Amino acid sequence: MPGQRRCHNPRGDDIHVKARAQMLEYEAIALRIAGDGAATVLDWGSGWGQVSDLLVRTGLEVESFDYGGPDAPDELTAMPRYPDLSVYLGSDPVRLPYADASFDAVLSCGVLEHVQDPDASLEELKRVLHPRGTLYIYKLPNRWSYLERVARRLGLYYHGQDRFDRLYTLDSAESLLARHGYEVVELRHANMLPLSLTGRAADLAAPAVFTTSRLLAHVPVARRVATNIELVALAPPAGKETRSHLEAA
Repeated sequence: MPGQRRCHNPRGDDIHVKARAQMLEYEAIALRIAGDGAATVLDWGSGWGQVSDLLVRTGLEVESFDYGGPDAPDELTAMPRYPDLSVYLGSDPVRLPYADASFDAVLSCGVLEHVQDPDASLEELKRVLHPRGTLYIYKLPNRWSYLERVARRLGLYYHGQDRFDRLYTLDSAESLLARHGYEVVELRHANMLPLSLTGRAADLAAPAVFTTSRLLAHVPVARRVATNIELVALAPPAGKETRSHLEAA
């Protein structure tokens, strides 16, 4: 499930933790969520744990969940990189081990595009969110990304290699959330430059690369080929029933 952040990265490495520009994006995400006033946050698909760690550092109460495959222990275990933090490794690709309305916010960072059943997962996230709680979706791959096309031609990793990978447009991402009752309050393209480069030169250039990447994603026309899509959405209010994807089928 983690996709960008750990186990579904076919390269089998932690490049997104090592890349300074990418870490700057994760830091910005943590600060944004903390700044919005959430107290309890679920890091859904926590991967290596770097975003969970950053969220905790802002003072938030954080639960970390990761899908570990059908043989996962279904229990809390220490994160190897962040031994002071624990992650719940689950064996079910949809079900979450939390009570209804447990969280003010849920973060999906490089996760939703990899899950087996996006509709079922969004229903489950809605269940654990407070009514009108916030769902933050970052690093959702843009179907028209020029970097994805370059990666394919160079034989590098690209979204679409894994069995359940999905690519999105602004419209398809918004429609997916809307049919589960979420109110999308922010929807945008993000990132025009690669953030996962590593090495001394890349580290030195990271602040400029990260800032320029974000600014270029606001340029009309050019932003259509940005790397990612970002959404911020509110869960339905209490008492509002929405038809599940099974009922609608």
